[in-house]
Amino acid sequence: MKRIETQILSSLTESEKSFWELLDENQYTVKEFVAVINNLFRDGLISVRGDRIYLTEKGLSYVNKIHLEFKSKICSECEGKRIIFDGKFKGIMEKFTEIIKDRPLPNAAFFQGYMRVQDVIFRMALMHHYNDLAGKSFILIGDDDLLSVALALTNLPSRIFVLDIDAGLGRYIGGLCKEHGLEIEFQQYDVSSPLPKGLLGAFDVFSSEPLETLSGLKAFLSRGIACLKENGVGYIGLSTAEASYRKWKSVEKMLLQMNCVITDIIRDFSKYKTLYETVNYEMFTKKLSFPVNENPGIYWYKSSLFRFEVLGKPKPIVKPEKHVLIRYIDRRDDVTNPLLYSNNK
Repeated sequence: MKRIETQILSSLTESEKSFWELLDENQYTVKEFVAVINNLFRDGLISVRGDRIYLTEKGLSYVNKIHLEFKSKICSECEGKRIIFDGKFKGIMEKFTEIIKDRPLPNAAFFQGYMRVQDVIFRMALMHHYNDLAGKSFILIGDDDLLSVALALTNLPSRIFVLDIDAGLGRYIGGLCKEHGLEIEFQQYDVSSPLPKGLLGAFDVFSSEPLETLSGLKAFLSRGIACLKENGVGYIGLSTAEASYRKWKSVEKMLLQMNCVITDIIRDFSKYKTLYETVNYEMFTKKLSFPVNENPGIYWYKSSLFRFEVLGKPKPIVKPEKHVLIRYIDRRDDVTNPLLYSNNK
């Protein structure tokens, strides 16, 4: 909590900020951030003028002004991703953007929401950098980001297979395949169910933006890793918005238990829109002690990208043939899920 407090106070020393700008800088759960900013407001360290939050004289006295003389920032060209793309990737992004412009809107029942188009291409560019793209077979568990479509547009993977609970998404991807001559296999699948036997040990690369409850993470990771060949590779996204560092530690331990080694963790690799016609992931503003204007379009929800490799044979901690009980909401860490606010909860 102290780190969040320091971040907010230091940021406001530089200039007044909106709530959304401060949230965009946050590196911890939204639940923790809301608690801290409410405390700062109640203690008189910050105040609000219109849609701007500013430091009071009392708040200013809490700031270490010496460290403000040192400046650092994230690289603007790569946005801290450590990778940029060029060549045919730019053409793929243009075509990808065009053909998915009528994509289905997210469904809150499936915890959907999709990353920016450019972040899908950045993900593929990183895969290409590590030689995880050309000639590789892919298993995707969950694909409302439509990574499968972007992969297919490159004509580089040898196979693309999507498992997703949303049958409507499967019909949409099937329509794109028919219209644009893409090759993507789709099977409706709930990760709580046993894994189809034909997928075990069949793929080179696994990719997912998993459900971020501990049981959900355990299921998604186990199912995906069970699908990998020996020495396969995985790419998963994990946020700090709804996943605490305690949960990050659990994920890292799970990967080690499954005979995997983490090669990269790139912070805030993918950014997500949080307001859709069908879903609102910003209802937590009801918990604030002061009024906040509508988000002007800031992508404050981000997932960090984990890349890992299997050292030899995969060892999933959930056996592929077993059913598993999944909790879909984590009330301890999360305040962003709109289902938390249904029925006036």
